[in-house]
Amino acid sequence: MFFFIASAGFAQFPGGGQGRPGAGARQNLNVGHFYGRIVDSKTNKGVDAATVQLIGNRFDTVTKKMTQTIVATVLSSQHGDFSIENLSLFGKYKLHITVVGYADYMEDVSFGIKMGGNNSGQSQQDRMQQMIGMADKDLGNIKLTPADGTLAAVTVTATKPFFEMGVDRKIFNVDKNIVSTGQTATEVMKQIPSLNVDIDGNVTMRNATPQLFIDGRPTTLTLDQIPADLIDRVELITNPSAKYDASGGGAGILNLVLKKNIKKGYNGGVRAGVDSRGKFNGGIDLNYRQGKINFFINGMLRQRLTKYTNTTTKNDYFNNSHSDSIYTQDNGENTGGFGFLRGGFDYFVDNRNTISLAVNYNKGQFNTNDTQWPIDSTGYSTGTNSYSRRVTASNAHFQNFGSQLSFKHNFTKNGHDITADVNYNSSNNSNLSNNVTNTYLLNTYDPEYSFFQNTVGSGTNRFFTVQSDYENPINDKTKLEAGVRAAIRNFTNVSTISTSYVPGAELTKQPLLSSDYKFTDQVYAAYADYSFKGTKWNYQVGLRAESSSYKGTNNLGNDTTFKVNYPISLFPSAFITYKMGDRSDLQVNYTRRINRPNFFQLLPSRDLTDIQNPRTGNPALKPEFTNSFEVSYDKSYAHSSNFLATAYLRYTTGLITNYYYRDINPTNPSDSVQYITYINANSSLSYGLELTNRTTILRFWDLSVNVNLYDSKITVKGNDKTNTGDINNERVSWFGKINNNFKLPKKFSIQFSGNYQAKTVLPQGGGQGRGGGFFGGPGLGSAQGYSYPFYSFDMAVRKDWQWKGGNSASVTVSMNDIFRTALYKTYSAASGDVAFDQISERRRDPQILRINFSYRFGKIDADLFKRRNNRQQQDNSGGDMMGGQ
Repeated sequence: MFFFIASAGFAQFPGGGQGRPGAGARQNLNVGHFYGRIVDSKTNKGVDAATVQLIGNRFDTVTKKMTQTIVATVLSSQHGDFSIENLSLFGKYKLHITVVGYADYMEDVSFGIKMGGNNSGQSQQDRMQQMIGMADKDLGNIKLTPADGTLAAVTVTATKPFFEMGVDRKIFNVDKNIVSTGQTATEVMKQIPSLNVDIDGNVTMRNATPQLFIDGRPTTLTLDQIPADLIDRVELITNPSAKYDASGGGAGILNLVLKKNIKKGYNGGVRAGVDSRGKFNGGIDLNYRQGKINFFINGMLRQRLTKYTNTTTKNDYFNNSHSDSIYTQDNGENTGGFGFLRGGFDYFVDNRNTISLAVNYNKGQFNTNDTQWPIDSTGYSTGTNSYSRRVTASNAHFQNFGSQLSFKHNFTKNGHDITADVNYNSSNNSNLSNNVTNTYLLNTYDPEYSFFQNTVGSGTNRFFTVQSDYENPINDKTKLEAGVRAAIRNFTNVSTISTSYVPGAELTKQPLLSSDYKFTDQVYAAYADYSFKGTKWNYQVGLRAESSSYKGTNNLGNDTTFKVNYPISLFPSAFITYKMGDRSDLQVNYTRRINRPNFFQLLPSRDLTDIQNPRTGNPALKPEFTNSFEVSYDKSYAHSSNFLATAYLRYTTGLITNYYYRDINPTNPSDSVQYITYINANSSLSYGLELTNRTTILRFWDLSVNVNLYDSKITVKGNDKTNTGDINNERVSWFGKINNNFKLPKKFSIQFSGNYQAKTVLPQGGGQGRGGGFFGGPGLGSAQGYSYPFYSFDMAVRKDWQWKGGNSASVTVSMNDIFRTALYKTYSAASGDVAFDQISERRRDPQILRINFSYRFGKIDADLFKRRNNRQQQDNSGGDMMGGQ
């Protein structure tokens, strides 16, 4: 029937003979040309790099049915212009335009030429001339409006806004953040609203440690191993839906999206910098796209010199009376550096299938020299007043390899796709440290006794993840998403400790202090999400099912083996959004999540890195479960301003928290010392209000302000098995951040930012900062302490140059903690058999001046690498795409 109708239409044209079109006629009909301009609906300025797809119909010889297919895909020019050629004049098409920050645009288009007989009385020659005159069609200025997932006030221009509001996340574009230039991701986090960064670089979100993702997938990297200059944007997913891994408790997900340029052509950049301590950093990135291949590579080398000072005053109490006071002063520095290499490619098999591969390699070494001076002022530990000198020299090596292989298939219907990817992350580390502790009586020069310790350690982490996701927009209002995921993590840790109390004597291995530990964690999951979009109300409900197990073995000294299997747990989620107007929305959501103990929290061996505060894990720890609620209101108003208010509540059972207990001092068996371990508290409750506002004060001055007010409460019921008493720790607190950006004449810009943390419940140590992210975890905090107010300010100035052809350069001068106010002070205490109180003060790397230079080059030209195959385009756009709806 299709060919019969086509033949009837062609019967009016020469070259076919007996009413059938010949090859020449068919090719002559593929002369259609659509063109137009894409503009912003508010500013009428051209939109650059918009993806323009023309969708037509093709007769499938296998199914004997008409099917939709993509006829052509082009990118709009710098001024928004686009052009699509070699089209069938009889085709009926759909024009689909997409670009980040704008709503998708869909329109039916055609050349207005009908097939069939000549009923107008025109000669064939006149009708042919008329068709030729209709072959070029101007679609005019096509206006795009901001997307639903982006606040109406956000305009996508050459400079992206710092803050955007997505459907289920807050997005911070940090590629232009100048304060963190030449540093690591840890410094970037200090500029992000809602995130709190302590002096060691540990990051918390709403007073809990978030789960770290890179490009939407878990990673073995830590924040201090990721160069700041490679980060494009930071996404905060405070209440993840059923689509995401349920791990991480109520802390949510911190997703770093790395830079990746897919514009046709070649481009790249080089950068170099130095700080006031004489440490250098440098990097290079290159991108090349031609035809079906997009290739990219990034590299960076960075040296580091970190200096810190710590002081601790500790009072012990026995039988309700003060018996011992120890004052410790600690000075140290850490030197070394690391290299980071990342590369990959995208292979565009066709318009519907894409294969991507990305790999990264990270390697570094850091050496630490540390001196402690503990002074025993009351003499309980030694029987008389004394002081000690503890010198530590250590070096640590690490390397990390990560890879991701992905496949995506787009079905005919727009938004209907399936993806599959395999992720593998591997890290290795080794360390060697020597500690010498000499204890002196006051007013003496010869040590009363000495303690020597040598530690040789190594460890591995292996993360393997397989995941597949399916998305199907059933109609204009409903969408179904589903997926499956398997994650297997393997950890090993070997630590051999040797000690001696005799100077010059051979060290003796200590099996009770050493460890040879293996740990395996397996999680299998499946999820489904269903969403409905109405005129005023939008709904999304989901359910995730996860089954998990872990097994650990300590093969040295105190042999310990444990295994825990958890049955399938269900994690529901629900999001309801009410559109109050063109510029405001109200959303209510709920999720249930889990936090499983990490490797070092379970490790039963003792860590004596800090002899005054030794640590040990607890293999009896259980996962904690969190129910999280949020109510959010977002409003856009004059001068491109955005306001977001979120009230949240988290209730956690089985909270993993720090706990102190007393045991034998390994350096002096006749003495005892407080150990830090982890227990499951009965419950915790945290609720608060988060306010974020971004506004343009003046044409050259943008201001972002974030304030988070919250109340945290931890409850521990007495337990004879763990020798714990009743503990209730509650405190109302708040923290705030401010970020000023000034655009000055002659392409100068200034960034000034600050943060303030009020007195709060002592956050649990660790996180994803410099310490490696193992000790501590996503718990709410410690059941036995608080931190004092803490504030600091950072500043940077940048000068930019721009030349014809797109090349550019910049010089940035920055300084962190410019007023030297970043003093981190904590208080911890316990009652009962381990009664004590302790105040610690820490300062790290204040007032470091940095100078960085960057240069970008390249040619981005869509015509330079345009693939043209006239015969192929004619075949694809010819008589077998005659259209119809």
